[in-house]
This record gives sequence, C-alpha cells and structure tokens, in this order.
Amino acid sequence: MTNTTNLLYSKEHEWVLQLDGNRVRIGITDYAQKQLGDIVFVENPQVDDKVTAGESMGTIESVKAVSEIFAPISGTIVQINEELDDAPETINESPLSKGWLVEVEMSSPEELKALLNEDSYQALINEGGE
Repeated sequence: MTNTTNLLYSKEHEWVLQLDGNRVRIGITDYAQKQLGDIVFVENPQVDDKVTAGESMGTIESVKAVSEIFAPISGTIVQINEELDDAPETINESPLSKGWLVEVEMSSPEELKALLNEDSYQALINEGGE
C-alpha cells in the first residue's frame, strides 16, 4: 500500500506520485474505483504519447459505465502498466499501488501546485465528490 501522504490528487479523482526527477506515476483513487465498481477494461495512452493536464488520456470501463481518465499533469507517457491489459481488476484490488496506470515525464512540473493534497482531496469527496 502506498503511503497516501506522498500523493497529490486531481478533482477528477486521479492521484499523482512523484518519482525521480520530473517523472510521476498516475492512477485513480480508491474513491474512484469504488464509484466505478468492477473494472473490466482499461484503455491507457501509449508510450511516447503527449498528455495535457485536464484533458482525457484514456478510459476505464466498469460493469457500470465507461469513464474518462483525465491527465492531472502535462507531459510524455514513458511507461504504462501493461499488467492492466490482462488484469484490469488490479485497479479495484490495489488502486494506490499495483493498479497504477501510467508514468509521465512532466513537461510543466509547476502544474503539481494546482493539485490537491490528501486533506483537500478528502474534503472534496466528503462534500459529495463531484
């Protein structure tokens, strides 16, 4: 289990973990996976794709709905979690560690300042989450 105090969050329920240098790992929050229900398919961007903060970078399909994944940060995809191709339910089982989606080389690290910390994110979801 990832220590959530190191995570930043988007209002669209993605989390961001800073790795080395300008690299971050992105996934969806525990709250998001619970809202989605059983996840059956993930469409991630490809390595070398460019993503822009606030714009769609893929989709997650659950038994309830198809939801867009929004990039919380701008940059270039440097790695995708290929385990999700065969086991998308990993997101339900371990959304904050094994169920990560992609790693991004940030083009604008200052965008991290626009993300929420743990307390702010908890306040958001306690208000109804939308």
